[in-house]
Amino acid sequence: MRIESLALVARTALIVVVCTISSDAQSPEPASGDWPFWRGPHRNGTAEAGQQPPVEWSDTHNVAWKAAVPGRGHSSPTVVGNRVLLTTAEGDTQRQSVLCYDRATGELLWRRTVNEGGLPRKIHTRNTHASSTISAHGGRLFAAFNHHDAIHVVALDMEGEILWTAEAGSFLPQQYKYGYAASPVLYGGAVIVAGDHDRDAFLAAFDQETGRLLWKTQRPDLLNWASPVVAKVAGRDQLLISGCERVSSYDPKTGQMLWQTAATTMATSGTIVWQDDLVFAAGGFPKPGVFCLRADGSGELLWRNKERIYEQSMLVHDGHLYAITDSGRAFCWQGETGDVQWSERLRGSVSASPVLAGGNIYISNERGMIWVFRATPEKFQLIAQNQLGAEAFATPSICGNEIFLRVADRAGLISRKRQEWLYCIKE
Repeated sequence: MRIESLALVARTALIVVVCTISSDAQSPEPASGDWPFWRGPHRNGTAEAGQQPPVEWSDTHNVAWKAAVPGRGHSSPTVVGNRVLLTTAEGDTQRQSVLCYDRATGELLWRRTVNEGGLPRKIHTRNTHASSTISAHGGRLFAAFNHHDAIHVVALDMEGEILWTAEAGSFLPQQYKYGYAASPVLYGGAVIVAGDHDRDAFLAAFDQETGRLLWKTQRPDLLNWASPVVAKVAGRDQLLISGCERVSSYDPKTGQMLWQTAATTMATSGTIVWQDDLVFAAGGFPKPGVFCLRADGSGELLWRNKERIYEQSMLVHDGHLYAITDSGRAFCWQGETGDVQWSERLRGSVSASPVLAGGNIYISNERGMIWVFRATPEKFQLIAQNQLGAEAFATPSICGNEIFLRVADRAGLISRKRQEWLYCIKE
């Protein structure tokens, strides 16, 4: 059911517009062989065409290098040129940092502390203070962190020098103090961040060059952890985000709402995916559900089911929707109808999102097991399963026929000290 018309939204939405983004702006095109954003070069979990990364590996097989990662984080590796970048946080020193590794060797090239102190006192045990993935474009890196009761955006150059910082808005969740997770999205000359929570929620856009506020839009005051995405759907660029009991579309140039539909649930963590004029969203708290809507402005809800896909994003390929539930069941649905093509029980809880490369889908569970299966609606076709580390929450990044994995081990029978690792998997 459509809950607001564009005319009503124009009268009621609280929008502070400082400067709109130029009319010819568009989503940046990444260089071949890079993985520069959350969910990759196409922002939908799909690797560049022609990729043939390994399907089998272990801690000794098909490992190009392995590098220690200080601290803790769930951000995915961002790969730009000869560099691999991560965010991390150390609870004992209250430091949040950006790390840069050499893509060829795994050598740590630099580490830049972007904040000290002010980390939230409470956070979900399965979240971290560095769960937002870096976005990169034009020789600049953009990251979002939660500290000092606010969401802060920081821009760095490729050598780790801080160019600017900006406070996007306050972030003081009242009911569930679970932390922050949304990744920034780039559009034209702007970096856009979401601050969904149950007190003064917002979307905000900043100039990539200067950090100047371009626009800020009020969001419903509800808890949510989804990352926004800009996609060209139904003939126009739309800034899409799920959660807060709706699917919402905004104009990425101005922040003005285009349409929204009552769908999903209060809290989601996944990023919307799309094909043609359809968008697909899912949520898991307090009620589960997968939803397909028409994004032509009508907001028509075409189908829904009751599967719980809370933390993961989904994949669309050749008219079919692929997803992994929280409990580790893989599904393939026909995109337009929602008909189940197949489902298969895997093992363990899942927090990471699936990635498509070389016609295969890669998905890891929280215990470090990664399944590789064919992206086909005919039947579930397992290609391989690989164990690496003892814990995996970050989504893999696949580019240049390489797979970059962030995993963790626990060493010692008594101390069980946790250590994160960054792997480069390559034939």
